[in-house]
Amino acid sequence: MGSATTNANLASLLAETAAEHPDNIAIRLDALALPYAAIEAGSRRVAGLLRSLGVGAGDRVAILLPNVPHFPLAYYGALRLGAVVVPMNPLLSRREVQYYLEDSGAKVLLAWHGFREAAEGGAQAAGVTYVDVEPDAIAKRVAEAEPIDEVVHRDGDDTAVLLYTSGTTGQPKGAELTHDNIGSNVRAAIGLYDPKAGDVLFGGLPFFHSFGQTCALNTAVAVGATVTLLPRFDAGQALEIIARDRVNVLLGVPTMYVGLVNHPDAAKTDVSSLRIAVSGGASLPAEVLSAFERTFGSKILEGYGLSETSPVASFNQLDVGTKAGSIGTPIEGVEMRVVADDGTVQPDGELGEIQIKGPNVMKGYWNRPDATAEAIDADGWFKSGDIGRRDEDGFYFIVDRKKDLIIRGGYNVYPREVEEVLYEHPAVQEVAVVGIPHDVHGEEVGAAVALKAGKDATPDELQAFVKEQVAAYKYPRRVWIVDELPKGPTGKILKREITAPDA
Repeated sequence: MGSATTNANLASLLAETAAEHPDNIAIRLDALALPYAAIEAGSRRVAGLLRSLGVGAGDRVAILLPNVPHFPLAYYGALRLGAVVVPMNPLLSRREVQYYLEDSGAKVLLAWHGFREAAEGGAQAAGVTYVDVEPDAIAKRVAEAEPIDEVVHRDGDDTAVLLYTSGTTGQPKGAELTHDNIGSNVRAAIGLYDPKAGDVLFGGLPFFHSFGQTCALNTAVAVGATVTLLPRFDAGQALEIIARDRVNVLLGVPTMYVGLVNHPDAAKTDVSSLRIAVSGGASLPAEVLSAFERTFGSKILEGYGLSETSPVASFNQLDVGTKAGSIGTPIEGVEMRVVADDGTVQPDGELGEIQIKGPNVMKGYWNRPDATAEAIDADGWFKSGDIGRRDEDGFYFIVDRKKDLIIRGGYNVYPREVEEVLYEHPAVQEVAVVGIPHDVHGEEVGAAVALKAGKDATPDELQAFVKEQVAAYKYPRRVWIVDELPKGPTGKILKREITAPDA
């Protein structure tokens, strides 16, 4: 993949599988089952619609869709033209939609009708063509489009997807993932959990995120497997889908596994079809892992990676061996190391920053050469910002995340982004957003706020102020007022000294 002669375009995965397995079901959503031939034909017409809107190779096409069958049609339709896909979380606010569109320079936004207000408002503010994905209306538009039969040639190092990821500072940045980045990760995923044509993969991980997009959607499409969709995760519904559709490969984040093992129907659901479960996105508590394996009779393989690594970097691999609590060993073709603050590589057992090198490491941050140079050194090592260690058997363990990152239910919440909004409130003097341990979500978003002298604001009022301006998973569920925030000698707020008052 990626030589000058072969077409590295990820849309080739769909074209080839549709030719080989036209009648295999590609996407299932409850009673709706779409075979590969239909997804391929639909993506050709979506490509035609996009071309009629002026989209060509290299242009950015934003997709704001939940896990519905329209997602793969839009995704492969845009890629087919040689365009770059900008996947967006449907829960983004109007202000966030505008930022993503402006920063990526997107030409078109395809957005689900249920999120029209924020999506259309953001598109208008950014001056971007808005396409409303309402099932009946879009079906008519797509049917009338001239199909594009060719898959536009793309080299391996051409950008396929811009995945937005926030650092702990400032605005989100677009990680440029190439056709070869994602393609190499798809091949690794096939090696890890061995999906076959006709297998059924659980589609509860959002496709707008790299885990669901690479490990469920692209991997299933590469082999001719089925992805059965659950647009919004619910443990009871997930159990019904596993039993009904005879799911073989379950992909999830820890909060999903917490929900499944604690559901009253867990023990009485027929899960005999399950062959393997895969967990990523945050560390899986050991007791959840063992409870799942006990209840469901299926092994969970835990992996690790970031949006910038397409995403998988390491994994507990059956042929290498597994260790509970570990993120496993580097996947094929990928190297990892643990580096001290002074840049020296740490011996086994010592803590340091985990760094990653391989075909899965992004090309760079979109239009951010400085941020790219900071993240990837001259030798191609990507600095994860995660603190970990390697044991004597070569297994890696994450000890602490990027200092401030909050992972709520598998979604990344970057405190700085929430703080920026709170600072816009007229009564707020200072604020620190911190993670609070939570039984279900892993962490909850909390905000300690010091008010300006003579100004008043209640916690509820501050919470409502943020809720209006950020995605629903980001606003602080706990807000408390303090006289002042703890600070170090340089005046920097010391987050480690902030704890939420008892509820």
